[in-house]
Amino acid sequence: MDIGFIGIGVMGKSMAGHLLAAGHRVYVYTRTKVKAEELLSRGAVWRDSPAEIAASGEAVITMVGYPSDVEQVYFGEGGLIANSRPGTLLIDMTTSSPALAKRIYDAAKERGLRALDAPVSGGDVGAREARLSIMVGGDRDAFEAARPIFELMGKNIVLQGGPGAGQHTKMVNQIAIASGMLGVCEAIAYAEKAGLDPSAVLSCIETGAAASWSLSNLGRRIIAGNFEPGFFVKHFIKDMKIALDSAAEMGLDLPGLALAKQMYERLSSLGYADKGTQALYKLYGG
Repeated sequence: MDIGFIGIGVMGKSMAGHLLAAGHRVYVYTRTKVKAEELLSRGAVWRDSPAEIAASGEAVITMVGYPSDVEQVYFGEGGLIANSRPGTLLIDMTTSSPALAKRIYDAAKERGLRALDAPVSGGDVGAREARLSIMVGGDRDAFEAARPIFELMGKNIVLQGGPGAGQHTKMVNQIAIASGMLGVCEAIAYAEKAGLDPSAVLSCIETGAAASWSLSNLGRRIIAGNFEPGFFVKHFIKDMKIALDSAAEMGLDLPGLALAKQMYERLSSLGYADKGTQALYKLYGG
């Protein structure tokens, strides 16, 4: 297939690379061209704008930063909705607003396009190893058309419901992670304060009831002093805001999530916005 890919970041670079490796013709655009150089050296084709991507692909994948970026790429001047050919499959894999996903779906349908919201979980490692969890919202026929593409990037691929359902599912994922990261950081801080070897403690508790992906993966990065991003603090704050806004629309109070967001905002104010979510440990003296 001819596949357009917009957004070559920490995860997008690996995801687009899997499509290239499978033999697809991949057309790429990102605001900072240097980020795409490795893909271009492997055979990807550069395009200068989302409009040019829209004209190139049978399917277009977007993996950008914020809902405002998604809105610009889809609805802005030279955006995907106005410039894609009828029948094009638009797949937004950004973690974004469920309401925006529905808007994209409706606008796409009016123009004879197909749209899916398909945010992912698994971070940089999951993207690199092609074992992302992919949460999809949209029509069944569009999902089945996209499945071969998804299978090149992930392992756990589920159609969760209609438009917006993928984004709602990702919010569930982020809510579970947010309070969990507080627990991971506090547990490691406690182990160190008690004079224990945090690595030995982790090896013991990660196979019991405390087990989680964050504990085993991000906990080890904390112990190693590695705070580089698998997922940016600034993007996690964005996700928590979306989740809190969506919860408020449904009349649901989420105090644990609200606390986690406050702590990450404090972390960001200290200069860690571009670090990984495990950098929350810095608030505990790490």
